[in-house]
Amino acid sequence: MKSYAAVDLGASSGRVMVGRVGPDSLELTEAHRFPNRPVRVPEGLRWDVLGLYAGVLDGLKATGQVASVGIDSWAVDYGLLDADGALLGNPVHYRDARTEGVAEKVWATVPAEELYAATGLQYAPFNTLYQLTAARASAQLAHARRLLLIPDLLAYWLTGEQGTELTNASTTQLIDPRTRDWSYDIAARLGIDLDLFAPLRQPGDPAGVLRAEVLEATGLAGPVPVTTVGSHDTASAVAAVPAAGERFAYICTGTWSLVGLELGAPVLSEESRAANFTNELGLDGTVRYLRNIMGLWLLQECVRAWGEPELGGLLLEAAKVPALRSVVDAGDAAFLAPGRMPERIAEACRASGQPVPGSPGEITRCILDSLALAHRRAVADAQRLAGHPVDVVHIVGGGTRNALLCQLTADACGLPVVAGPTEAAALGNVLVQARADGLVGDLADGRRLLTRTQALTRYEPQGDPARWLDAEARLTRG
Repeated sequence: MKSYAAVDLGASSGRVMVGRVGPDSLELTEAHRFPNRPVRVPEGLRWDVLGLYAGVLDGLKATGQVASVGIDSWAVDYGLLDADGALLGNPVHYRDARTEGVAEKVWATVPAEELYAATGLQYAPFNTLYQLTAARASAQLAHARRLLLIPDLLAYWLTGEQGTELTNASTTQLIDPRTRDWSYDIAARLGIDLDLFAPLRQPGDPAGVLRAEVLEATGLAGPVPVTTVGSHDTASAVAAVPAAGERFAYICTGTWSLVGLELGAPVLSEESRAANFTNELGLDGTVRYLRNIMGLWLLQECVRAWGEPELGGLLLEAAKVPALRSVVDAGDAAFLAPGRMPERIAEACRASGQPVPGSPGEITRCILDSLALAHRRAVADAQRLAGHPVDVVHIVGGGTRNALLCQLTADACGLPVVAGPTEAAALGNVLVQARADGLVGDLADGRRLLTRTQALTRYEPQGDPARWLDAEARLTRG
């Protein structure tokens, strides 16, 4: 068996996991977990990337000797480096307000229809393309000589080498999903200098070795290579979906719910754009055809507003609340910003003429019903738009711990749900490293290993499916 360190950074926490891989074994243990706390400063909302890097170093110190290191994180955000390779300020958080109204300016030059046909990316106000447009007149961008997406920035600090990993680059809205290369025409029309980006790397490519200072700080014995993985955490999570064959949908749950299909080619139709589906790149030439839904962010923000009550108690209360009493649109951008989430959910129910949830249990049930309903719509829309039927829905990520959400999703979709693994992004990260090391074969081989070694729970659909149609109709009328 060999050990691999998976650095997996989420929007609210980071962790360094150790994956031990053998011929018929795959074990994952947590070496170190640390908070990811964005900071609001006078100029806006920023990531504490130095704190994250310190957490990575502490994690590597706790792993013991490893064969390699891989890094994945959330998408779209980046750090800017000057001509000396020094970071120009803390990276801007994707929830910062600087991109408000920017999309309309972009569409005045490249209409939304053309932008989608060229890049296949769904509209989200925080896409890197819009962030760069918003930053066009900034002193930081004027002095920048390199742009590194978050995982690539951390890999640079670990190794001294620069690159741009492809699956994460595909979230910038500057990649052509057909060629799997930069969309040079779009960048030129919008005045975005692609020379800011380091050369593209593929999952499995070498990304350098740990610097001497890093070895000293972590106690690791060199050389320790850093391996390029699917550095967008969703790409790593989808690689760890324990599916057999092609007739499956996936839901990567956490702060966001990413709901979609794994395809061999992008879907670039106008109908797909209107449905707000995205075509992001995955491993082995695949396309992650999915829709972003607000996800457990809604519940996380409510829990924060309520003073951090114990989640298990909230879920027990929620299970006692009548099903589908009130629902909201979990994809509504009105829920994107932090703050006042319980009040905003109540206001949305009031505005649509539904009963207004008051207690934490009622609001929690509203959120879970709403997420299951959004999952249902996305799974159904993806099958229709891609002409790709499915027989099962796989849920991976943090939401697998929420049995009520998993059961509600099975009920809403009218399909069996297989939940697990929970740490899908870290497992996908480890599998790519092990594959580069010759211990694991192709994507299907890795998924077979996951099915044999990871704890999975199956949920069968229950109840009358007509009630979900009624709930959806309420939202449509609202």
